[in-house]
Amino acid sequence: MLDQALRGLVRSADPNLLVGFENADDAAVYQLTPELALVQTADFFTPIVDDPFAFGQIAAANALSDIYAMGGRPITALSLVGFPADAPPELLAAILAGGQNKLDEAGCALAGGHSVRDPELKFGFAVTGLIHPQRIWRNGGALPGDVLVLTKALGTGVIGTAVKQQKALPEHARAAAESMLQLNRAAAEALGSLHPHAVTDVTGFGLLGHALELARASQCAAGQPLQIHLSAAALPLLPGAADYAGNFQPRGLQDNRAFAAPSVAFAAEVTEARRTLMFDPQTSGGLLAALPPAESPVLVAQLRSAGFPAAQIGEVASAPADSPICIRVTA
Repeated sequence: MLDQALRGLVRSADPNLLVGFENADDAAVYQLTPELALVQTADFFTPIVDDPFAFGQIAAANALSDIYAMGGRPITALSLVGFPADAPPELLAAILAGGQNKLDEAGCALAGGHSVRDPELKFGFAVTGLIHPQRIWRNGGALPGDVLVLTKALGTGVIGTAVKQQKALPEHARAAAESMLQLNRAAAEALGSLHPHAVTDVTGFGLLGHALELARASQCAAGQPLQIHLSAAALPLLPGAADYAGNFQPRGLQDNRAFAAPSVAFAAEVTEARRTLMFDPQTSGGLLAALPPAESPVLVAQLRSAGFPAAQIGEVASAPADSPICIRVTA
């Protein structure tokens, strides 16, 4: 829906707007001086865990991820709150405290916010970061021969749906929550010592949705047809994710399938559970980076030592002209 709506908008002519909405990048970038630019993003959603403190933490980690995906350093955040009139104020206090806890971990100051009455609880942040204008990571820029590294495991959407229906095992719910609480700060810092050509974070559009955006943006930047090849067997999955994929699909998963599926070709051997999890909308998911092959083992080893289940999951290749397929998935 948003993809279609944005097609009718004209990009701002302001030359200082270095990154806008045109390629579905994770955040906007606005240049202030030759050596300084602002990175800005906003994200909020309904509760995905029962613990209000943890919900606040996850909402903060999710919003901060967009700044890290651009290569920026978050500095300030404004809370965005939709709160029911009949809900106790202690609930909101716990959510805000959780958000501030994760912002503090990121070195990002909570500077204020805005709230409205809403029958459905919603919470998130608008985050501002800093970046050098010549060191911006975009989702377009992947080159043929690059490899793709994913820093976190998939499955938060299906596991979260199972949690809401009280069908998830405690250990699976706990593993999903721990993944969502993990900041992408260390992953971004590891990438910062290397030479990534394209970076995005895997969130609401799922792995295939964000990979498709990366492929399209990179194709535009390169001026040649590109195709992403992914290995389903190489994907890191959260414990229990494959078990919940059949019967606990969030609504957004079907939207992601409708958006990305026409541009994806699956090998017949790819299981339905793996296909489903590649469309699964993620909350506070990992970074997806395209980088030179020699740097992939270095990145994966460094991230695994830092507690990330990082894995090399595919590569970028040249594609036949006029091919409607942007992503091929092998077993």
